[in-house]
Amino acid sequence: MVTQPLEPDACFGDARWAAMYDQLDANRADLEHYVAIVDELDASSVLDIGCGTGVLALMLADEGVDVVGVDPASASLTVARSKPGSGRVRWIDGDATTLDDATPPPSVELALMTGNVAQVFLTDEAWMATLLGARRALRPGGHVVFETRIPSRRAWEKWTREASAHHTDVEGVGRVESWVDVTHVDLPFVTFDGVVRLPDGQSINSTSTLRFRERAEVEASLVDAGFTPIEVREAPDRPGKEFVFIARRNDGGFDSELGDGSPAQS
Repeated sequence: MVTQPLEPDACFGDARWAAMYDQLDANRADLEHYVAIVDELDASSVLDIGCGTGVLALMLADEGVDVVGVDPASASLTVARSKPGSGRVRWIDGDATTLDDATPPPSVELALMTGNVAQVFLTDEAWMATLLGARRALRPGGHVVFETRIPSRRAWEKWTREASAHHTDVEGVGRVESWVDVTHVDLPFVTFDGVVRLPDGQSINSTSTLRFRERAEVEASLVDAGFTPIEVREAPDRPGKEFVFIARRNDGGFDSELGDGSPAQS
């Protein structure tokens, strides 16, 4: 059975935006933390869920890690596949729920979700399906690691045009202005517009919604999906602003055939 992947926000599917993304978001020091976690957990194979243009996947491949990158935005994957060294990464067009349709399905020691990825799943059903998809891709004893913003820090209050606007000189394009602007807050959901204005006056516009889950809610969902929460850290580049969850696949007392994340009944 072929499963339909998550529909990405409009910007991620725009070839113009994808080609500029790495220059618009050039400071990816946050990813060094995840490279360190891969080393800490001694993982030789990694699934990068929501890999985008492949920055983290290629960083890990450079370290000798066997990497699978999956993303539902074909435009972003096109950029990833065009980069030097991209042949060392297996790229899959889809998301965590469609991995079973890949030939062969990924089998890894660690699944990662960086950036906003864990917050784009708005319903409990979509989030659980993602966790279960990651779990099926993990070998026994494997780990899942991801970050989410801490709701009480109210990060969205700074997502205004005035606070977020910046200009970037993009090679081959010129001076580009970009910003985000919150349009609706109905917790746990926050909706905002993202705009990239090109030198010719054209704009690439996208509307996104993120869900801000509390720590206890996330930990409970991990247990329901067959994981044992191990640790919750602060993101070192954004202390006090984000949770980083580390959980291990629980292979005892869990029926992977249930499909609903429920613990097996004895």
